[in-house]
Amino acid sequence: MSAPDSFVETLRRYWGYSCFRPGQEAIVRSIAAGRDTCVVMPTGGGKSLCYQLPAAMDPRHTAVVISPLIALMQDQVAQLGRMGIAAAFVNSSQAFAEREEIIRRAARGEYRLLYLSPESATQAATLDWVSKIPVSSFVIDEAHCISEWGHEFRPEYRELNRLRIRFPNCHVSAFTASATKRVRHDIVQQLGLRDPFRHIASFHRKNLRYVAKETNSRNQGGMLLQAVRHVEDGSVIIYVPTIARVGETVAFLESNGIKAIGYHGKMESAERKAAQEKWMVDEVRVIVCTIAFGLGINKPSVRSVIHLALPKGLEQYYQEAGRAGRDGLPAECILLWRKGDAGTLAYFIKQISDQQEQDRAWRRYYDIRDYAESNECRPMRICKHFGETPKWGRCETCDNCSGVPDWLGEETGNAAKEGPAGRRAAAVGAAGTAPAGLSPALRESLRQWRIKVAKEKSVAAFVVMHDTTLDDLCLKKPRDLEELRQVSGFGEKKTQLYGDQVLALIREDAGPRPLLAPIGGFQYSGGS
Repeated sequence: MSAPDSFVETLRRYWGYSCFRPGQEAIVRSIAAGRDTCVVMPTGGGKSLCYQLPAAMDPRHTAVVISPLIALMQDQVAQLGRMGIAAAFVNSSQAFAEREEIIRRAARGEYRLLYLSPESATQAATLDWVSKIPVSSFVIDEAHCISEWGHEFRPEYRELNRLRIRFPNCHVSAFTASATKRVRHDIVQQLGLRDPFRHIASFHRKNLRYVAKETNSRNQGGMLLQAVRHVEDGSVIIYVPTIARVGETVAFLESNGIKAIGYHGKMESAERKAAQEKWMVDEVRVIVCTIAFGLGINKPSVRSVIHLALPKGLEQYYQEAGRAGRDGLPAECILLWRKGDAGTLAYFIKQISDQQEQDRAWRRYYDIRDYAESNECRPMRICKHFGETPKWGRCETCDNCSGVPDWLGEETGNAAKEGPAGRRAAAVGAAGTAPAGLSPALRESLRQWRIKVAKEKSVAAFVVMHDTTLDDLCLKKPRDLEELRQVSGFGEKKTQLYGDQVLALIREDAGPRPLLAPIGGFQYSGGS
């Protein structure tokens, strides 16, 4: 393991960042020192870097990461590869020969990180070949799934305590974005963590604005249109309660000039994958989905998450809404609910035969109803739910602190349903607008190049370049590779991969644009 003072050097070399986010360095040092670790850090806080960086610094060992979704594994491995960090995953999507080759290479210690699913990680055959790998540590992602008190309890996670028994000399780290005090205790106990370093970040994400509005069948559609049209740049996730509502909502949006794509659990696997990929590479910026879409989704540039019904509980809502604004920029979390949602939830809770599980479901039901109907500061209520007592009194941004945004008023929502204004082409699905002071033409040129590269490589657009990196490029306009390395997000490998292409686009934008012959009394330049 490299000396501790090389942490920032490693961060700069691979990630292209000059400093850690709050809390990251202490977690990195704990893991690098070989200590069990339990981390609760909201979505967008940079959890993955906390275990990826120590692994990147250890050339002789492999960190095994237990991750619940194939898509998440693929994104993270692709991202690590483009940073120059050797990583791989083994899962059911691969051909037998491909899996065997990865296992052979893993046994030779070629990977710094190896991703497995929780279902696979506890199988005897998997444990046998993992025992031949020079494993330093195990990382349990989405660790709240191990607790029956959590909102996404998965029985297969309970079996992960076998890792402690089979590999007693390896340290274990658990990461989650949403865990109450009771769930945190359960995580430590179930995984057998030994005197773990604990990092519990604040559950208040200052860049998110929470809005909850009771609607009805007459005005919900109009409010949805206004909420989507308010997003001029970036992506939107719309959660609906049923598969039928997915198709209905997509059709409604498209009839109002907004390009959207659907996603739900009953779609064929290939169809689901195609829908997700179109959204991830920014071909389509609005996705309408059931809760089948979400766990592990880590697209940074989601500007709005809209729920069209009450979720089953506040923890579920916090995690789903928290997929907005992972890049730290302002984003909206909008809950447009109806009175009938509560009745639907109550009906299904009554069908639960296990009394303990029904009691837990009722508890979640009252939590989300209280959140939706309360006049209390919404981030404050969320923080209290997770056992945090904030020192501040009001966030000054949610609807209860600063009022419902003008663009989401009921009258505005009704007006948007009909007439020419309701049918106009929406901003979402168009190129979007560049932040103040940046060249819109250069930003759009870089965005189109990013989409092209992402499609060619079959990776998410953010794997190629985050929006924050794109904006920093437009601001600094580097002239050579040395200046490019000063752009946030450009580490050594990414500079090597994309440097020449990016610099060519910047030079093209800066070049002269000759005037053409006058057309109808106006001068037309060759720009867009």
